[in-house]
Amino acid sequence: MSESEKKEEALSEPEAVVEEEVATPTEETVSEEIETEAVTEPEAAQGKAEEVEPEAEEKEGEEEIEVVEEKVYTISLRHVWVVTPRGKRAPRAVRDVRAFVSRHMKAEEVAISDEINSAIWSRGINKPPRKITVRAVKDKEGKVIVYPAKAA
Repeated sequence: MSESEKKEEALSEPEAVVEEEVATPTEETVSEEIETEAVTEPEAAQGKAEEVEPEAEEKEGEEEIEVVEEKVYTISLRHVWVVTPRGKRAPRAVRDVRAFVSRHMKAEEVAISDEINSAIWSRGINKPPRKITVRAVKDKEGKVIVYPAKAA
């Protein structure tokens, strides 16, 4: 035999031994695997159901703010178009929305939701909307959160 054939035989023999060890599981390990699968499947199904419920609770948690006052306003942003340079219109519109809601709801702390912010910025910094309809919610601590108005 040549040297290359001897190397091939030497390499192939340990692989065969490893394959035999892996390929022959004992009956005990098979029964243990079946038991663990049987236990984990119902737990996994219960876990999935529990994961869905907190997501629904989080969405409801947003609406469960103790509402003292809730009003719907249509805010005109024409002034932003007339007075402000093009490159600063969207930030000015956000400030104007905050000032308008603060003035009308008599609150010092006003938070603007991501939906309102994205609506103002939807056409870029140069062209915010001419008017926007919002729903302002005031909680018992005096904090106001501005959401988009719900379609009737």
